[in-house]
Amino acid sequence: MALEAKQATSQASVSESNRSRILQHLYHHGISSRAQIAKALDLTPAAITKITARLIEAGVIEETGDIEGSKNRRSIGLELDTTRFHIIGVKFARSLVQIGVFDLCGNALSLETLLTVYDNTIDDTVVVIHQRLTQLLAEDKSIVAIGMAVPGPYLRNEGRTAVVSSMQGWRKINFINEFASAFGVPLFIEQDARAGALAHYLFDPAVHTSDNLAYYLVGEGVGLGVIENGRLINGYLGAATEIGHISVDVNGRPCDCGNIGCLERYCSTPAIHDMLIDDGVLVPGAADMTHTDAARALFRKAQEGDEQAIAMVRSIARYVGYGCVTIFNGFNPKHIIIGDIVSEAGPMFLEEVLSTVEERSIPEIYNTTSITLSTLSADAAVSGAAAVAVTQFLEHPSVFFDVS
Repeated sequence: MALEAKQATSQASVSESNRSRILQHLYHHGISSRAQIAKALDLTPAAITKITARLIEAGVIEETGDIEGSKNRRSIGLELDTTRFHIIGVKFARSLVQIGVFDLCGNALSLETLLTVYDNTIDDTVVVIHQRLTQLLAEDKSIVAIGMAVPGPYLRNEGRTAVVSSMQGWRKINFINEFASAFGVPLFIEQDARAGALAHYLFDPAVHTSDNLAYYLVGEGVGLGVIENGRLINGYLGAATEIGHISVDVNGRPCDCGNIGCLERYCSTPAIHDMLIDDGVLVPGAADMTHTDAARALFRKAQEGDEQAIAMVRSIARYVGYGCVTIFNGFNPKHIIIGDIVSEAGPMFLEEVLSTVEERSIPEIYNTTSITLSTLSADAAVSGAAAVAVTQFLEHPSVFFDVS
């Protein structure tokens, strides 16, 4: 009996893998015939016919009518309709929480930003999130999953973030206990920068064919997500690639993580906000602004030509560049995409980042690595939250549908 159970489990795993491969082929290549899928995946026509029949019956894919096959034969096309299924993405970024509804290609159907979060309003915000997600699910029956992007270092097995610089109140929230079973659809949680990497891997036409990229999140925190050979780098506890807590000055500013001179203390929006408050003149009223509003006010002044603002943006960019050099040497990705609020500083900011990296990196690596600003229509962490769920949808269809 034990052997029979083991064989059944093994067969179920193979079947799920083949279903996933078919869905991923249709997702990335569009309408295809059964013969084209069989050839691309090296599966028998009989296996393709059986698996696709169950996927059609479950409503996951559909036939599209005649298409031209090999040797001018007519074949019936199959399609995964990426507009039929919707995903909710939720981004947690200390004081900023965003909720969006997306199709499977990452197109935002709706996007909202909740009221600014403070340490003493975190519990209230969690209640509002429950209410909004319940409402969205009631209004849109096409929603099949929820993805959440949370600040790192996120301890994935425990369900909580170990350190949340500048707003430690989030540490008491266990995202798994709070949300995982609260709704009628599957829910998946990922560290925010890794979610951003998935967003670019799935949704960014400039890099989505690359199996090797890094998303460098520079916003209320500083984080990194790395995709190596098509897979995220997670680490033992899920706390890998935490570039924001790599020291760039061993005698520098203390960080909430216990380290000294962490990168996050020099180029995140809370760090920028502190600089503006200390300055007291460059952005009048900065002390009464949110971190995001203060940073954006600085960027506007720089873009308008204010020399002091330009100097501050270039200083911030140099620290971001130091992070890029660390990414070069630690992970050697083909692409680095810089995103989140600080990337809004624009071309001048990127120019200084590139100059810093060129000055401090190995030429062969610099000359073969692209460093760009994110161009996704929605913030990469909130669309990345959706990408986390889309990835699960494609890799584990039996979680969502009865396809066995």
